Amino acid sequence: MNKFYHSVYLQEDRCIGCFSCLKRCPTQAIRIRNGKSSIIPEFCIDCGECTRQCPHHAKRCRRDQFEDIQSEFSWLVALPAPALYSQFNRMEDVNIILTAILLSGFDDVFEVSAGAEIVSAATREYIVAHPEQWPLISTACPTIERLIRVRFPNLIDHMLPILPPMEVVAQLARERAMEKTGLPSEKIGIVFISPCPSKVAFTRAPLGLEKSNVDRVIGIKDYYPILLSHMKEAEKNIQPIGTSGRLGKGWAVSGGEAYGIHSNEYLAADGIENVIHVLEDLEDEKFEPGLHFVELNSCSAGCVGGVLNVENAYLARTKTKRMSQNEPDTRPDSDVLGQHDLNSFGWSEPITYEPVYRLGENIFESMENMEKVETILEALPGLDCGCCGSPTCKALATDIVTSNRDATIGDCIFLTRDS
Repeated sequence: MNKFYHSVYLQEDRCIGCFSCLKRCPTQAIRIRNGKSSIIPEFCIDCGECTRQCPHHAKRCRRDQFEDIQSEFSWLVALPAPALYSQFNRMEDVNIILTAILLSGFDDVFEVSAGAEIVSAATREYIVAHPEQWPLISTACPTIERLIRVRFPNLIDHMLPILPPMEVVAQLARERAMEKTGLPSEKIGIVFISPCPSKVAFTRAPLGLEKSNVDRVIGIKDYYPILLSHMKEAEKNIQPIGTSGRLGKGWAVSGGEAYGIHSNEYLAADGIENVIHVLEDLEDEKFEPGLHFVELNSCSAGCVGGVLNVENAYLARTKTKRMSQNEPDTRPDSDVLGQHDLNSFGWSEPITYEPVYRLGENIFESMENMEKVETILEALPGLDCGCCGSPTCKALATDIVTSNRDATIGDCIFLTRDS
């Protein structure tokens, strides 16, 4: 399995090399060469920021289409992300949405927000049992997991070793479908309805487990018009499908996961640039002891800010809070929390450091190349303008030294202008 599978890709015929993506990529994974952008795959963490910024829609997200998967499986189970509920206006009963999902062609539906409540319970237990790992960093966002794996190796031991709600629910949904239908696992299609591209990448190259239980991932914005066409019919015969309360639904927004740990000793940050600042401070031990939990979302406002949504992120955040404000934290009539062993949802595979930014095959080569980078940097203007096709002067110097990104010192327009 390719550990660097990516859902984000370039549609080259749309790209005009405008630099919009170059300056906003948080991991410096983009270069502009010969009038076109390119993505360095080992640097990319599938945050989707380039797809959000590209005015020409040249950065795209791979995902499945509902129409293509309907004939693939004998039994289809939908896993709606909590962010889906906030895409509709004046939605007070999520059972309308869940009923519409069944009417659209799915055979069953299992709320990911119910899995979020399970993960919250498991997290509370783990935090109490492992104070030596404080602060524990949430692993619900695959982009954050990838970012830590390639850039913050000292924080890997602080990552919460619990599967994300999507995977927990996928496992339970498959078990329920096999019991209900008698079908073998391969005949059952588990389909996640996603707000972002990172979930697509996770299912193809999962972290913390060998193989994902999710078979297909469709985007909210692709499925939204299909779902919308069944809403009126769903309102006429609403089925009581929902099993989650305010706690699970709240995972759609920043701070929602942290609310579920029932402690005030937490930090919650959203937006990939803000997240990186927090991780840098964590690595530098700038926070006082006593911090239990760190929730990080790569998208601004949380999962409602994912690029595969249709609603404005901040309006969606308001809708999420309004929709569940009168609900209990968990549904008293639901047995989702009580019937499962919380220890069964931990990682089965370790997450290891991937030194993608190293300058050589060993420490001696890396040190030698670092000296070369510093020498080249002294000749560059230090403006970090990006006009050379690399995001910063240091990135250009590194590209020149590594000799694998078609870069030369002549790419600096200021040096060529002055010569």
